[in-house]
Amino acid sequence: MPPEGVASTDNGSTPPRAEERPARILIVDDHEDNVDLLQTRLEAWGYRTSTASDGDIALRMIEQDPPDLVLLDVMMPTIDGTEVARRVKENKSLPFIPIIMQTALDAPEHKVAGLGAGADDYITKPIEFAELGARVKAMLRIKRLQEELENRTTELARLNQQLLYVSQTDGLTGLRNRRYIEERLHEMFEHSMRLNEPLSCVMCDLDKFKSVNDTYGHQAGDAVLRQFARILEAEAREIDKIGRYGGEEFIILLPGTVLDAGVTFAERVRKAVEEHTFTFDGGSLKRTASFGVAGWPHPAISHYEMLVKTADDALYVAKETGRNKVVRFASDEFNAHLETDGATADADVTSSALSPALGDRPARGEDRGAPAGA
Repeated sequence: MPPEGVASTDNGSTPPRAEERPARILIVDDHEDNVDLLQTRLEAWGYRTSTASDGDIALRMIEQDPPDLVLLDVMMPTIDGTEVARRVKENKSLPFIPIIMQTALDAPEHKVAGLGAGADDYITKPIEFAELGARVKAMLRIKRLQEELENRTTELARLNQQLLYVSQTDGLTGLRNRRYIEERLHEMFEHSMRLNEPLSCVMCDLDKFKSVNDTYGHQAGDAVLRQFARILEAEAREIDKIGRYGGEEFIILLPGTVLDAGVTFAERVRKAVEEHTFTFDGGSLKRTASFGVAGWPHPAISHYEMLVKTADDALYVAKETGRNKVVRFASDEFNAHLETDGATADADVTSSALSPALGDRPARGEDRGAPAGA
């Protein structure tokens, strides 16, 4: 005689063995004879099995080592099958686990209750093995499809993240590119204005860089730029934003930093560059860099674009007045240079006053203030 609730018919339904690791099925039933027969049949089909005699044990086993499928009896002591299904499906730390409920309660309301609790399928007792084999096979196929979908979603997210990183990164130096920096600058400037926190901007440019490419070749120039980028990273804080703005010109955004501290930072980088020996395949050389620093709040800076422009104006003055120096926007040295160019010397110079004085300048990326190739 077969155990209670299990029919003896087979009808030739034998699920194929899994091509890879056999699926593991957790049998949850408080009738030992039912468990023995189900375990024997499932293992004969090539599945691995584990068993639990009540819902409390089943929940602990599922949390510790999630099975591929749960064959779950409804009527059990301690915690019934409906509650087990509900808790499993509500546990977000678990993967998708198909649940087939087995019940002798054939009324529609009992089936609805089980499915409403999260069961994926049900089978009524006495169990026909042909039907059980088909339902197990179908649920495991759904699980594989679910896992494939999750894997593809994860891979797509990884690829999208990689594409985003590439779109925001300078391929030569590994620093952030101009597009990324300008986006962050907008956010940082708005944040500073909203909270009345200082924000400094440093523009810097390698001196006489064109002669590196002309004399030693572009590969040497690339090596110099990469090493310059590493110096900037070494001196900056984690919260600072460093980017390649174009050619040999770089930008550093210093949140929460007043202008004096921005100048101190730039001077520290200037000394590090001056002391560094740039190496490349077949040789080495020394180079210096020039720096322009501007900071908000300042009456001439009402927009994030003006923060970059004023720092760039100060960099231009640093180039014009000898290189290898740090020039602060609206400092005495800055304003004195404007006077020599016929501009109004005023520490609170407005953006409209800056444009005539500094509007006609060499293109970005050239060593401004020096003859070509100097």
